[in-house]
Amino acid sequence: MPLLSANGVQLHTQTLGHGPPVFMLHGLLTGSLATWYFTAGPVLARTRHVHLYDLRGHGRSERTTHGYDCQTMVADLKSLVDQSASQVIDLVGHSYGALIALHFALMYPTQVRRLVLVELPLPPSRIDDVQTFLKQTPHEMVQALPKSLQDVMGLQGRGRRARRFLESIQFLTQSSSLLNDLRQEPDVPDAVLQQIRCPVLGLFGRESICAQVGERLHATVPNFTHHRLDGGHYLPLDAGTDVSRALVEFLDG
Repeated sequence: MPLLSANGVQLHTQTLGHGPPVFMLHGLLTGSLATWYFTAGPVLARTRHVHLYDLRGHGRSERTTHGYDCQTMVADLKSLVDQSASQVIDLVGHSYGALIALHFALMYPTQVRRLVLVELPLPPSRIDDVQTFLKQTPHEMVQALPKSLQDVMGLQGRGRRARRFLESIQFLTQSSSLLNDLRQEPDVPDAVLQQIRCPVLGLFGRESICAQVGERLHATVPNFTHHRLDGGHYLPLDAGTDVSRALVEFLDG
């Protein structure tokens, strides 16, 4: 379990393959590096050096009580990129990980060659949806997740992985600043989105609550490619083959 100190936090990291560097980020609460490790990560690793990590407070990374705002998590990513000695990278993010990737590309435009935003949430805070999810019992929370996500994370039944997952949810929502940070995270204005200069690929599920974000990006972001795929918010799992194919084609372009 490789741990790296990044921005003062111990982050669980994994790397796959060799070649040009690509960093892949997962979403909040239910996400971990497994989002990509068991889906598109190995596909990209055939020709690239794939960097995966658990965001702070998630998976096997350090459970910090604060720092779940985009600015802090961009600093986490920046530290990892710097330690990799990569001058220019490709970035792939899912859900809140896509928001972190977007902000990184805005803050460090010369370091991002290509940017992939999978199910980017704008405005970022869907706090009502999160609160509804958290009102359920722990068992109901697990059952409410897509079966594909339950399978990847090993959440069937009431075993060790399920317990660890629920403990993580409880910590993040009750003992950390995550929900408050989400509430305070602002939208990204169109004028700022227009400043992105690298090629951008947006992948959105036709059945997702984020589907309209793709339309907004298509109308706003220069050099933007918009793909709609069958599936919902957990698109890397709902449409894994199509997502992997789209990533390879875009990053090879």
